[in-house]
Amino acid sequence: MRLALVTDTFRPEVNGVTTVLATMRRGLLDRGHDVQVIAPGYGRLTSDTEVDVHRVPSVPCPAYGAVRLSWPLGQGIGSLITRFAPDIVHVATEGPLGAFARDRALRFRIPLVTSFHTDFPSYAERYVGKWAVAPTQRYLRWFHGPARATQTPSEITCAELRRLGVARPTVWGRGVDCHLFHPSRRDEGRRRALGVEGRALVLHVGRIAIEKDVGTLVAAFQQAHAALGDTAVFCVAGDGPAVGRVRAALPFVVHLGFLERERLADLYADADLFVFTSPTETCGLVVLEAMASGLSVIAADAGGVQDNVRDGITGRLLPPGKPDGFARTIVALVEEPLLRHCMGQAARAFAVARDWERELDLLVEQYESVRAPAA
Repeated sequence: MRLALVTDTFRPEVNGVTTVLATMRRGLLDRGHDVQVIAPGYGRLTSDTEVDVHRVPSVPCPAYGAVRLSWPLGQGIGSLITRFAPDIVHVATEGPLGAFARDRALRFRIPLVTSFHTDFPSYAERYVGKWAVAPTQRYLRWFHGPARATQTPSEITCAELRRLGVARPTVWGRGVDCHLFHPSRRDEGRRRALGVEGRALVLHVGRIAIEKDVGTLVAAFQQAHAALGDTAVFCVAGDGPAVGRVRAALPFVVHLGFLERERLADLYADADLFVFTSPTETCGLVVLEAMASGLSVIAADAGGVQDNVRDGITGRLLPPGKPDGFARTIVALVEEPLLRHCMGQAARAFAVARDWERELDLLVEQYESVRAPAA
């Protein structure tokens, strides 16, 4: 098959979407398919050597610098897609590049697949206000309506898309690299360097931004630290627009910023408990990475995370936006290492069933189905 994959975010940007897209591209190439990627350029940070990756000039979004805005017109993208003659156009994001590729696929009657990775209605409410939710939902219905399939990485989000009026949502993209993220990477030397020897390491990984409800994370860590004292070390890895506020509010925390994936895999393995307060996830890839690393997870009972965390078995699901509950549960699991260990083992077993290779085989099956003539 020949797949044109169009996205408004791609490496070197690091987020859940770019991780999934890089895995898709590698998996499809390994399986003998031809892939064309059209993505934003990131100036001097962009260093592609692959001939199948085509970059479009972009600028940072004024309100959120981590998001890139590309102007696809006049860049020859249309002729690029036409010359490639794809069997399927897969639009991974709903931004300017995605909208252009969507139009191109419909105009030339190329089977269209879209992805829904980001809970934009929730983001719109948090950043703009409740009035922005309905227009955002209308845009999403319009954008995904003509697609033969709209992939989203959880049953919860798939059901939400159906309620929204998206006609053909399907679950795909909830895989994790269980070879990279593995409990065997744990190293006591690294733990000593972090000052964790003989104590529990409580970890959060993710983008530090409003939509991740970092306010709940901050308050929960403050309360848990006050209760636990020196029996636990708290750590936050990640970057984002709210990182300065979080660092100022949590001076007792080890702040590591952005980490490359190998270093991140080491950190997961060195930790003892994972905390994730975001209520806006379609999947929560970092949760799956933590579970693959053998960590019990404390997470918000909302969004796609509910597909992965089994309350009382692989971790705890708590009402979102309630720091008291998160703090109490952190304290309880720090003080019960045997329960924490059992949940971590169950989490690892669950994650192994979500290994990427199986998910990539399913991706090819879905594409084959989409490529068949429409009824």
